Amino acid sequence: MDSFQDLDFTNPDAAAALNIAASTTTVNSSAGASSSAGVSMSSATSPTSLSRYENQKRRDWNTFGQYLRNHRPPLALSRCSGAHVLEFLRYLDQFGKTKVHTQLCPFFGHPNPPAPCPCPLRQAWGSLDALVGRLRAAFEENGGNPEANPFGARAVRLYLREVRDSQAKARGVSYEKKKRKRPPPQAPGSIPQPDGNPP
Repeated sequence: MDSFQDLDFTNPDAAAALNIAASTTTVNSSAGASSSAGVSMSSATSPTSLSRYENQKRRDWNTFGQYLRNHRPPLALSRCSGAHVLEFLRYLDQFGKTKVHTQLCPFFGHPNPPAPCPCPLRQAWGSLDALVGRLRAAFEENGGNPEANPFGARAVRLYLREVRDSQAKARGVSYEKKKRKRPPPQAPGSIPQPDGNPP
């Protein structure tokens, strides 16, 4: 999944500062930095003992805190709403690496276009969905009121659904959940035979 870490939000040419790689496992050296609300992830736990998910959640939380600090005017976490979360997600689109075809593009709806096209790059829906999930958890872990969690706002859920559906159509990719295959039911009273020669 994409990682959103250490963005320089004051620099419009910050695309190079955004490392979007599924294999990113490095720990941000500033992981203990406090957010704009004056709360930070607990520094009692050694970063090396945290899971990859926890490390990523910490980096995302610090990145969002940096975004709030560089907001004009600066925005306190306590005043952050779903609208600000949407603003943050749209801002991240400029660093996206997923080609999303427009309806006028001849490759609209083709998952593997045979040639390049001028369509914009965006953040993939799956990356945004995972990011929002991590930030939603981090908000509550840092003392935020679950009932006032801006990452769980209805507007954010609708936005993610809209991004998913539009990207599915544009890229010809289905996001339907695959049904897990169940093993065939055993006949009543039958005893499964072990592998090998029959008795």
